Amino acid sequence: MPISPEQAQEIAEARSQTHTTMRATVPGMEQHLYTAHEVLDHGFIRVIDYMGDDSAICQAARVSYGKGTKSVQNDEGLIRYLMRHWHSTPFEMCEIKLHVKLPVFVARQWIRHRTANVNEYSARYSILDREFYIPAPEHINAQSVVNNQGRGKILEGEEAARVLEILKADSTRAYDNYEAMISDDGQDGLARELARMNLPANIYTQWYWKVDLHNLFHFLRLRADSHAQYEIRVYADAICNVVADWVPAAYSAFEDYRLGGAQLSGKAVDCVRRMLKGEEVTQETSGMSKGEWREFQGVIG
Repeated sequence: MPISPEQAQEIAEARSQTHTTMRATVPGMEQHLYTAHEVLDHGFIRVIDYMGDDSAICQAARVSYGKGTKSVQNDEGLIRYLMRHWHSTPFEMCEIKLHVKLPVFVARQWIRHRTANVNEYSARYSILDREFYIPAPEHINAQSVVNNQGRGKILEGEEAARVLEILKADSTRAYDNYEAMISDDGQDGLARELARMNLPANIYTQWYWKVDLHNLFHFLRLRADSHAQYEIRVYADAICNVVADWVPAAYSAFEDYRLGGAQLSGKAVDCVRRMLKGEEVTQETSGMSKGEWREFQGVIG
């Protein structure tokens, strides 16, 4: 169960209250507030708070243009211009705070995005729950033969069953020992800050994560990409669904220029121009390495 009965009660109480405000609100985001969107087997994301909307982005951009320029370009067109030309500060005017429950190994990837404010559940103070991420059979893969940090073919049959049994058994054994070490039944009990080091990286943790829209888009561009690890990509996909309801014009531009777009090197652009002229271009004549050429072929199909 991703959320505890206590959290479910807290969410119900929070959603039962309304507040009068003069600041901008977004109906789509008001529907998301506090609601837990389930991710993986025990995880979730939920919106705790947000600030700003599409208009806030435009307001920030136009402050440098001077008064009376709104008629020059509509909001959606302006936002697309800002996204297309990699302007960042107007998007920083919007912020979101999320409550996220995720496996520790996913959190270690996530925290590499350092342009956010984070407060994590303390295993020095509190006892971690007996909840571990165990992949579904369709997400048990062999090592990729072309990418040192990626997955290859799906493991099947006895091999997949063996791996799943190891993951489950090791998780259970580690938590049993964790409980035994911290127990004060007939012993002093090991300090929680020491006992936690015996727990595996697939145990779940929780944190509050606050970030502005510009840096959130950077996170999503990398983590909602098809090449990202599945376990963090599903969190990014869930956040994408929320952001689409929060700032629809900005998300549409992001989806078009970042998620659906591609960045080409100077050599790649030169190859495209040569191809358009009818020239046959190969990896050997492109000036690219084999890895660059493979990625270029992936872009142009």
